[in-house]
Amino acid sequence: MRSVLILILALAAALQAAGPGQGKHIVLIAGDQEYRSEEALPQLARILSTRHGFKCTVLYCINPKDGAIDPDIPNIPGLEALASADLMIVFMRWLDLPDEQLKHIVNYVESGRPIVGMRTATHAFKLSASKLFQRYTWDSKEWDGGFGRQVLGETWVAHHGRHGTQSTRAIIAPGQEKHPILRGIADGEIWGPTDVYKVRLPPDTQPLLLGQVIEGMEPGDKPAIGAQNDPMMPVAWVRSYKTARVFNTTMGSSQDLLNEGLRRLLVNACYWAVGLENRIPAKADVGLVGEYRPTPFAMDGFKKGMRP
Repeated sequence: MRSVLILILALAAALQAAGPGQGKHIVLIAGDQEYRSEEALPQLARILSTRHGFKCTVLYCINPKDGAIDPDIPNIPGLEALASADLMIVFMRWLDLPDEQLKHIVNYVESGRPIVGMRTATHAFKLSASKLFQRYTWDSKEWDGGFGRQVLGETWVAHHGRHGTQSTRAIIAPGQEKHPILRGIADGEIWGPTDVYKVRLPPDTQPLLLGQVIEGMEPGDKPAIGAQNDPMMPVAWVRSYKTARVFNTTMGSSQDLLNEGLRRLLVNACYWAVGLENRIPAKADVGLVGEYRPTPFAMDGFKKGMRP
């Protein structure tokens, strides 16, 4: 497994292009069972690396028996890479990681370095085996809401839109039109087939985008009428944890990344998180790199036999 990680790092270095992100190392952690983070994060890493110069390392849940990617198995080799990371991108869901792996994530978080969370990162951990880091679990009473609420700004609450039948259009929050993360993004441009999550953000959190619930699964469908959009729930926000800049979005499935505006949001957020907001282009190049045909979101819907 160590040789596999070395190969991943070598390939990442070889693919890294010149750009404002040169010298910055991003570690992207894929580990959800439904929204195909194992497809979304490699594409995001390719964009960040080849178009913006960031060094990217993507880590996955791995079946130790055959080395294949398996989101149902809470085993993420290579988390030691976080020791040299300038940014951690989290896209996990209810993982019960062993302490020897979880400690690398905890050490990173507590070091005060920046974090980007995607979709189910709000409920990244559902810990039962951990003896040291129970406070990080999604429903922690010791550390209210665990990693999700304390670090990212919210834990799992509920679906707000109807899952699988209502999609999401992102509306710029009032007064945030000039935020650097939204540079080059038009109001209503971001759309994705995933539904809006219910959130209750703390007062030290700034919403950037509000999620308009759409009555259907196509970008042109009409907004839902009634309480679902009155008020709208935030779907992207910023805050800080210790000295760290934190960005989180409840969007971000592999299918959501087909939307150019969402890809630009994520790329801009990475620039902002590592303190390069002045280098965010007027309209960042977020063209897909290589073939990208994402799998529809579904539990146990991952492609069997895939390897890093």
